[in-house]
Amino acid sequence: MSGPKSSFQEIPVIDLALADDPASLPTLLGALRIALTEVGFLYVSNHEVPQQVIHSLVDILPRLFALPDSAKKAAALENSKHFLGYSGAGTEITNGQADIREQIEFATELAAISNPDAPLYEGLRGPNQWPTGLPELQPIVENYILELTLLAERFLVLVAQALDLPNHTFESFLSDQHRLKILHYPAVSPGSVGQGVGPHKDSSGWWTFLLQASPPNVKGLQVLNKAGDWIDVPVIPGTLVVNIGQAFEVVTHGVCKATIHRVLSSDYERFSIPFFQGVRRDLTKSEALGSLGDHFSTFRHDAGLESEESMAIDSPFLRGKYDTWGECQLRIKVRAHRINGQKFYPTVYKRYIEDDA
Repeated sequence: MSGPKSSFQEIPVIDLALADDPASLPTLLGALRIALTEVGFLYVSNHEVPQQVIHSLVDILPRLFALPDSAKKAAALENSKHFLGYSGAGTEITNGQADIREQIEFATELAAISNPDAPLYEGLRGPNQWPTGLPELQPIVENYILELTLLAERFLVLVAQALDLPNHTFESFLSDQHRLKILHYPAVSPGSVGQGVGPHKDSSGWWTFLLQASPPNVKGLQVLNKAGDWIDVPVIPGTLVVNIGQAFEVVTHGVCKATIHRVLSSDYERFSIPFFQGVRRDLTKSEALGSLGDHFSTFRHDAGLESEESMAIDSPFLRGKYDTWGECQLRIKVRAHRINGQKFYPTVYKRYIEDDA
């Protein structure tokens, strides 16, 4: 493995309550700047997402995944051109291998775009599917998406301040639709380790806000530091794990890198809920690079060095052939869910599968 000798060994915790007092705000921004430029992952505490909203979602997870297969498959992702719905363990592919997890993907509730002349990637926008037999799930999920949308917007203001930018610099990059995954990693045989989800950089959003919804003794999430070592990200009650997505890495010219992470399955089942703050589907690579290039040219870039493993990860918007964020997203979804790709996007399926940009 190769990489710089100095590299993070743990994930920093940022107390968002420090933003409420002008006297403590500089302390928060200084810590956040280090997390942004040297780690790419952090915890946030005192995030102001109501505990009842969190508890309602966490409490329903065992019932959700205990539903009969027929109830879950009523919301099968394979029926959605928007890649929203339920998919079983082994049906999603990351880094070329099947992931040992089942999941339901939701999004901000929006109608599909009906314009036949719209770019193909606009098919990603559309309504949710809901499993049968659990009607209380929908309002719980919708409330959580609303609260995480508000948190993510507040957080972006602090990110801008930490990077010496006007407060609302990053708002123009945001999409009309954010995504939420509810994940269940089944337990594997004692003593064995499986690919819950393979090594990847988050490609589904601007920033990711992850609720680790299992007790602290349940491990699995790991991030890759710049020396090529895997670092555990344990459950810290009362916090959310926050990390950079690929589009933000592009806009900051690599000053703020999307850090590779993975989940290892164990002999404990694990629940996890990532919220992906959406990026405008029509954002072009030239717009992303050109908007803040002068500003980030003044930053120290050696903090952004990464390992050979990181360089090998599929990152289409960072160094791929496709010009818009939307097409990169569509390519990623097609490659991850190939039944959907063949069914709804046959004109690009072969090209996306064979392209290893």
